[in-house]
Amino acid sequence: MSAALRVLIVTDAFPPHCGGSGWSTWELTRGLVARGHHVEVIRARGADVTGISHHEYEGVPVTTFDQQAPAVPYLRNVLKNEWLWRRLDTYLRETRLGRGIDVIHAQHVMTTVPAIRAGRRAGIPVVATVRDYWPVCYWSDLIYDPSQPALCPACTVGMMTRCVKPRAGGAFVASWPLIPYMRANLATKRRTLAAADAVIAVSTTIARDLRQRIPTLAADRLHTIPNPIDMAALDQAFMHTTPPIQGPYVLYAGKLAVNKGVQYLLPALARARITWPLVIVGDGPLRASLEAQARQLRIEMRVEGWLDRDRVWAWMQHAALLAFPSYGPESLSRVLIEAAALGAPIAAMNTGGTPDIIRHRETGLLSDDADGFARDLRTLVDDPDLRRRLGAAARADVHTRFAATGVVARVEAVYHQVLHQAHGPS
Repeated sequence: MSAALRVLIVTDAFPPHCGGSGWSTWELTRGLVARGHHVEVIRARGADVTGISHHEYEGVPVTTFDQQAPAVPYLRNVLKNEWLWRRLDTYLRETRLGRGIDVIHAQHVMTTVPAIRAGRRAGIPVVATVRDYWPVCYWSDLIYDPSQPALCPACTVGMMTRCVKPRAGGAFVASWPLIPYMRANLATKRRTLAAADAVIAVSTTIARDLRQRIPTLAADRLHTIPNPIDMAALDQAFMHTTPPIQGPYVLYAGKLAVNKGVQYLLPALARARITWPLVIVGDGPLRASLEAQARQLRIEMRVEGWLDRDRVWAWMQHAALLAFPSYGPESLSRVLIEAAALGAPIAAMNTGGTPDIIRHRETGLLSDDADGFARDLRTLVDDPDLRRRLGAAARADVHTRFAATGVVARVEAVYHQVLHQAHGPS
């Protein structure tokens, strides 16, 4: 084991109340501590009031950096971006970076710019992890029309005009003056990210987009390392969970939103003539329309809403199959990795970083369109031997490639690389 480092993780999300990004940050934190390093966390968030508070999470010191961000268009964006960047940059330099920090590791959209700025001014190497498309898309999803959806080919003025329209509704003409701000904001993110000592992309798709859209990002500073996953906890769940309901069911887990492709889910089940109930673990803006569509198509559907992860894992492990219709270019879906680790047979749309997780007909089924997705669902329903084989292969594969122990060791190697470049051999 290498010499202990003092690592400052600066992030937008951290447990206990968080999504996949927060749990990935926690697995990194916990893995570094297990390897003998000292880790402190600063979590920035939009809030009702501006303030700073301190607590611990499972022994790790955590500072919560709140930025007041009222729900006022444009003002909220400026406060959660440029205004927060200035405050957090100052706070890091004046309060935190004089404590012998060796490496700063920035984790997401709100915190990466100020972390890099503060680190460069203090002479401390900064590593940045990119988990979605925030450096190359103002909306972080590469979808310029949520009603279609349609993927954005390039972030030009013309394309920004088109992507603002469906989001602003009837006021879209009045929103056009915001486009210069949006372009300046995105340019700052790209320029600052390119100044990081190292950038970790969580999938080959994210890495490719960063190379294409940020040409100033040096190739030797870009690393592709997935999110770390707590396989030990998943193994415990695999050994001890009981079926939530009796009989086979199809599972969808995630947000009920257009970019997740849920508009394809019920038609695909109907086209595949699947009579098993559909269980949805999640919620979102399309819930009401999906419930109406399920009644129209006479599909038995139950929506569990958002659940704690142990209950989610129980649904995953005992699902006859997991349907993943995501249309948007998924960066690296935690749902897919966890479902695979629990041996769930998976039918997924082949988008973004999904083929980094699923290998077609080896560890799951991948389709390129809605018709293919429906055929794959039917294939899994008809072939229980294929379901067992794909589930077992997926479980073994993700254990090898995504377990936190191996992933954290790769991140640690990046830390030593940037420290060597900054200070010479340690």
